[in-house]
Amino acid sequence: MSDFISNQNLLFSDLEAMPHQNQQQQFLKFDLEPDTKIMLPIEQITEVLKIDLSQIIPIPEMPAWVMGVHNWRGEILWMLDLGNLIGLNAWYEQANTTPNCTVIVLSTKTTEQIKEQQSEKTSLGLIVTRVEDIEWCNPDLIQSPPGAAITAEIAPFLRGYWLKEDGEMVLALDGIAILAAMLKI
Repeated sequence: MSDFISNQNLLFSDLEAMPHQNQQQQFLKFDLEPDTKIMLPIEQITEVLKIDLSQIIPIPEMPAWVMGVHNWRGEILWMLDLGNLIGLNAWYEQANTTPNCTVIVLSTKTTEQIKEQQSEKTSLGLIVTRVEDIEWCNPDLIQSPPGAAITAEIAPFLRGYWLKEDGEMVLALDGIAILAAMLKI
């Protein structure tokens, strides 16, 4: 019995010695191009949709990364080409383009809404190549990229990158910064 108790104490002390394991956060991992892995905090995402491009109504005089609007549950949802916004290939320029697109519904409060203590959230549809899965990541493991490694287009939206144990690099974006960019136009 004493061996069991000492083994249990050893297990608990191991857990306490690894505080980063308890501070994990969920992120949705997705692709923008076949070799570009991106993630957003799951708490900033409402749902993932598959919609036909014909359901997106183009709006004239908008930046190239604004594809138009979509009727989402009776609400107007602005649709953004996330790759185009951050300086990658536009969605329609990618080789595997189909009439259906994958949309991540980003819903969060902007900095102004938080300051003004507003309860409503702002939502945007982010068109991406493919959604992969949900990853657990300690936010402390998200590293700042070297200044020379980032472009001016992605810099305002980039929290950093996460280098996974298997060597895969995943870019971490800031959903609030993406919403703020849309509100500026």
